[in-house]
Amino acid sequence: MTAHSKTDLDPQALKSALTEGLMSFPITDFAEDGEFDEAGYRARLEWLIPYGAKVLFAAGGTGEGFSLTIEEHRRVIRAAVETCASQTPIIAGVGYNTRMAVEMARNAEAAGAAGIMLMPHYLTESNQEGLFAHIDAVCGAVGIGVVVYNRGVCKLAPSTVRRLADKHANLIGFKDGIGDIEAVTAVRASLGDRLSYLGGLPTAELFAEAYYGAGFPVYSSAVFNFIPRTAMEFYRAVQSGDRATTARLLRDFFIPYSAIRNRQGGYPVSIIKAGAKVVGRSAGPVRPPLSNCTEKDIADLKVLVDALGPQ
Repeated sequence: MTAHSKTDLDPQALKSALTEGLMSFPITDFAEDGEFDEAGYRARLEWLIPYGAKVLFAAGGTGEGFSLTIEEHRRVIRAAVETCASQTPIIAGVGYNTRMAVEMARNAEAAGAAGIMLMPHYLTESNQEGLFAHIDAVCGAVGIGVVVYNRGVCKLAPSTVRRLADKHANLIGFKDGIGDIEAVTAVRASLGDRLSYLGGLPTAELFAEAYYGAGFPVYSSAVFNFIPRTAMEFYRAVQSGDRATTARLLRDFFIPYSAIRNRQGGYPVSIIKAGAKVVGRSAGPVRPPLSNCTEKDIADLKVLVDALGPQ
């Protein structure tokens, strides 16, 4: 398989790809000593590809991108691009401070990523002018598409998103992880079809129908990492308005699953790796400061997963 062609990397082509279909964030495989397990990661991607995710976000939040060094991040993105090739576009998560984000974005572009997702900057609060300058620098550093992640300390006003979109043609997506429907509706109304819009709250399935009504037709599924068949079933039910299916899966899996996820801080990532272990596709431990799920948590999760049937 070959890497993406220059045509595949066109920002507008990527924007189009982000308007429909299920997205997902692959977990990153680590060995028991915490080192990046590249062979395991490549095998994981090969397993997931046939299930039909429209785009995969490598080294995102669920992929513990925040725990990677810049060199590890480069290796993860390169492995994802080389493995998925033209079958599934790879968007690389980048973050931290502005200069590090620029370096990571350029590395991702050089590796052949179709685009980047700019995650919230590290720690410090900012204002709209500071956020504008941060995103402006990253968008200006690469030619590939950029999706900005509205979450945490990066809470963007519609006017800021508009200014950035007017200046940078490669800003093609807005992903929301805050959950303020009034605010995201204002962004959607202000920008219209200029951007693609993605739901991005933890366990996005819990909010998928509300976001769909707000004009966010797609979302990224973390559980796709271990129950890909069910993740696709739920997505298709949302798209078709099949309320019986969404209600059943919310009741039988997603709501009790979220109760396990909420037992400890950091579990939105840890529970995904626990799920991978449950289905026999372990990705190893999470890295500190996250902690692995307890044996009871894993056992409770296994009951839910087993009830779903083969994946």
